[in-house]
Amino acid sequence: MQTKAKPKPVQPDGAAILYESALREIASGRHADAEGCCHMALAIDGGHAPTLNLLGILALQAGHYDAALQWVSRALQQDVQPQYFLSLGTVLQVQGRPDEVIKVFDKARALGLDSPDLWMLRGNALLHLQQLADAVSSFQRVLELNPQNWDAANQCGITLQRLGRIDEALACLDLSDALRPNHVPTLLMRGALLNALKRFDEALSICRRAHEIEPGNSDICVKTGIVLRTMRRDEEALAWFERALAVQPGSRDALHDKAAVLTKLRRFDEAFGIYRRLKDIEPSDALADLGTAHLNLLLGNFDAGWRGREARWQLPSAYPRFQQPMWLGHDDIAGKTIVIAADEGLGDTIQFARYVPMVAALGARVVLAVQKSLVALLSNMAGISQCIPVSEAAELAAVDFHCPIMSLPFAFRTTLETVPAPVSYLRAPDPERIQFWEERLGAHDKLRVGLVWSGNPNHLDDHNRSIPLRMLSGLLGDEAAFISLQKEPKPDDKAALLEASRILDLTSEITDFADTAALISCLDLVITVDTSVAHLAGALGRPTWTLLSYTPDYRWLLDRDDSVWYPTMRLFRQCERRNWAEVVEQVGTALHEMTTRRALLSDQPQHE
Repeated sequence: MQTKAKPKPVQPDGAAILYESALREIASGRHADAEGCCHMALAIDGGHAPTLNLLGILALQAGHYDAALQWVSRALQQDVQPQYFLSLGTVLQVQGRPDEVIKVFDKARALGLDSPDLWMLRGNALLHLQQLADAVSSFQRVLELNPQNWDAANQCGITLQRLGRIDEALACLDLSDALRPNHVPTLLMRGALLNALKRFDEALSICRRAHEIEPGNSDICVKTGIVLRTMRRDEEALAWFERALAVQPGSRDALHDKAAVLTKLRRFDEAFGIYRRLKDIEPSDALADLGTAHLNLLLGNFDAGWRGREARWQLPSAYPRFQQPMWLGHDDIAGKTIVIAADEGLGDTIQFARYVPMVAALGARVVLAVQKSLVALLSNMAGISQCIPVSEAAELAAVDFHCPIMSLPFAFRTTLETVPAPVSYLRAPDPERIQFWEERLGAHDKLRVGLVWSGNPNHLDDHNRSIPLRMLSGLLGDEAAFISLQKEPKPDDKAALLEASRILDLTSEITDFADTAALISCLDLVITVDTSVAHLAGALGRPTWTLLSYTPDYRWLLDRDDSVWYPTMRLFRQCERRNWAEVVEQVGTALHEMTTRRALLSDQPQHE
């Protein structure tokens, strides 16, 4: 009987053996030896795809990008594995070719490949292309395929934050923190988002947790101080900024924040000193120039203040890009066309529109370019030939000069004594609009009082400027009729407004600032925090009471109850305790006095 021969064992492929040897050399940090193994493998099998791909990775790590591209491309010619597409995309990404990365991804998907690493690569390429929403979708797909992918959760959170989708961003960063606890950058980002959502206690807790992990990290100290600043705990914030500077004496972030807190604490000499120190560290520090300028303006040093504010052009700006020269008061503009363009907020535009007739008086043809919501309000201002949205300003033809509206005080070298402050510099609103509001308001048998309690929630100083509506409840007596001028109230204020039966809310019928101006013209008094409505009411010459924080914006100066800008405005200020309740109490007393006087006048007999 013939014995059946045993099958010979399959011998490992020589190229595969050398490829495995190369991997071991890489693990030991011997990359040159690994490269040698790869070349020996290719001598046996020139089409061994894993080896070709590995040579591409080694070339990429060595910074030899063209060689890396060639090796990986050869690997893909032999086999279409996800890791080879990933290598090719990575090389293209490093070379700064995100469009081609997307093409590589699309080719892989067309072949049915659905790897989380490929989706991650696509997401990062889309970030480079500034296609943020699509990048988020890619990172979300990574998490669907691999819910434990920390990098995808982190990048998704960061990108959502850039898109302003704060709640979603926080959820992703919470997942990131759960997947990789105690990662300090993630903690700091979570703290910043919680701070933005006004969840201050949670934000502070996270910052302190980060500080426990890295007590020598200056940035953590700064972030902790920022949260405390937002909570109005300035003295505690100052201590954290000083702690940051003890760790890193030249930290410009810490110095800038320290100067801001010192300003709020009215320690002005120290704040000036910090700004000088910042200029010593970095002579081109425009933020230090701007901080110094605002301090000078707050203290009434207008000459230095307006001049210093021109440093803002060294910072990023949405101001239109004009080809024509900027006019700052030096050039003769008689017979010339000049565009005066809004360059900051709505209230700023209203406040400094007072200078437009002065420009026209110099013989210029004036085109006023403002925010779209202000066009109807300012179109009939004296001295302008045209009023357009600022978004169209740079496209105007036959223009000789331009001037940012916030630079007009500098152009006219305005001092405290030369502020142009007519009782009203806006023309009376359209009579038909006024009649509409008169009919909506009904009988005028009580003092009509307009109310604004909250400013732009995105303003850096909103936490100091705004007041919860419920805090004004003590004002809402029977002696007056109260009308809301508050657009887009915050969620808590919406609920309070629904409960406040004494406040008539017609804001859903307001379409623009011209409507608001007509409604204000029907009122006897406007009570407002520091918002664009304060400027509008003042510009219309209406009696206006403005409620201010202890250290307010520079335009309101310090320790006076009148405004150099608006003759019909009265200022109610927080005292050193920074207590809004005391301010509201003062307003309540003044309002009672006003309604009492009105009642007495109405009771007096009328004589022919």
